[in-house]
Amino acid sequence: MFTQINYNGSVSAQYDTLTKQLDALLLGENDRIANLSNASALLNQFLTNINWVGFYIMQDGELVLGPFQGLPACVRIPVGRGVCGTAVARKETLVIEDVHAFPGHIACDAASQSEIVIPLIIDNTVIGVLDIDSPLKNRFTPEDKIGLEQFVQKLLSHIA
Repeated sequence: MFTQINYNGSVSAQYDTLTKQLDALLLGENDRIANLSNASALLNQFLTNINWVGFYIMQDGELVLGPFQGLPACVRIPVGRGVCGTAVARKETLVIEDVHAFPGHIACDAASQSEIVIPLIIDNTVIGVLDIDSPLKNRFTPEDKIGLEQFVQKLLSHIA
């Protein structure tokens, strides 16, 4: 059973707690969609000042919308296009302070001002991305990047 908790301490300590909570939440479940769904719900409950959090999954050479929390979103994103597609092409996390200044940004929600995208990589192959949008510019800090990459690594251990 899931119980909402209060996250205390430094940002790093809060992400450590979040990642442990994810591990406990997904323990024993191997369905990828169920685990991505719960991961997006957990992040939505934990993060402040966001307006969208979810996953895009690689299918037939493009990203396709997966489990998410937020308003309806773009369904398909080509590799190399927008923040998500660029993160896939580069195989690296992208932290975008102002999405309107990012060349080729795909505006699924006009309220979004900043974004972080973390590729989901298994055996050097990108299987999808975690995408988080905020209505605030410069929302995502270096601590968020580290904490969310840690979260993704734990998630991958449950969906690989």
